[in-house]
Amino acid sequence: MLQPLAEDFLFSLRHERGQAEHTQRTYKALLDKFINWAEPRGIEHWGQVQLNQLTEFLQHECDRKLADAPKESQAKLSPSSLYLQIAALRAFYRWAETEKKLAANPAENLSLPRRWKLLPKSLPIAEIVQILKPLPVNEPWDLCDQAILELAYASGLRLAELRNLRLEQLHLEAGFVTVIGKGNKERVVPVGKFAAAALNRYLEVARPKLVSPRSPANVFLTRRGTAFAHVTMWAHIKQRVRRAGIERLVTPHMLRHSFATHLLEHGADLRVIQELLGHSSISTTEVYTHVAGQRLREVHAEHHPRAKFS
Repeated sequence: MLQPLAEDFLFSLRHERGQAEHTQRTYKALLDKFINWAEPRGIEHWGQVQLNQLTEFLQHECDRKLADAPKESQAKLSPSSLYLQIAALRAFYRWAETEKKLAANPAENLSLPRRWKLLPKSLPIAEIVQILKPLPVNEPWDLCDQAILELAYASGLRLAELRNLRLEQLHLEAGFVTVIGKGNKERVVPVGKFAAAALNRYLEVARPKLVSPRSPANVFLTRRGTAFAHVTMWAHIKQRVRRAGIERLVTPHMLRHSFATHLLEHGADLRVIQELLGHSSISTTEVYTHVAGQRLREVHAEHHPRAKFS
């Protein structure tokens, strides 16, 4: 059986390496794809797998029609998805070899395809203002959604960070929150006055009405008094965006991208943005320089002594 060793690897990700929940779910889904392909072909344990079988599986993935694509669609696996599939197999085999679970690592010769960096999609400030405009209906869950949106844009938190934020991490009088990000790394992020006001109103007026005897200490609670699941919080954000009159699809990560882009456009230092976003490498943050290029040219033209022609 292939599943037990895969589960051991996922357990290691969770409890020893402190990987983000999203990363764990992604690796599980990707390894399950290989297992579902391999077992009908008579592969019963990982030691049987050779490089040619890994490449055969990857070719199968590249050739198959996407499960959620329309019938008439000819769309195939994207280079980015193939990259993740190979990365998951390499990470699993590297762990298995290091832990002496397997004698050989057939995935070490799998080369990762070139993955183009996609520019982050951000929202114009006018749309942000439209989304964050409070609704006239003030049910407890409406105030919760308002606080989520305000904090997401004000502090650039990831969806998982919003979901897992606990009451003891709020320091609203001092104007900041402590966030546990990827790899269990803690960072301090400022909270603006609008977000702080929305949070205080939610905590004073709405959250007490959502709390049940079994409610956790998470800041944001559902109507049933439980912590938000990933898909549930995403659905709340999308629904609230539609109610604000924004027709296009807005993902939670677009609020984080907007936070970073607008900071850069207004002159914030890239290293500061890196710290606020919780990026371990400045190269991850540098993608925002493409988005804010026009603003940087304006700053250069205004302040550099030899930039002007007259």
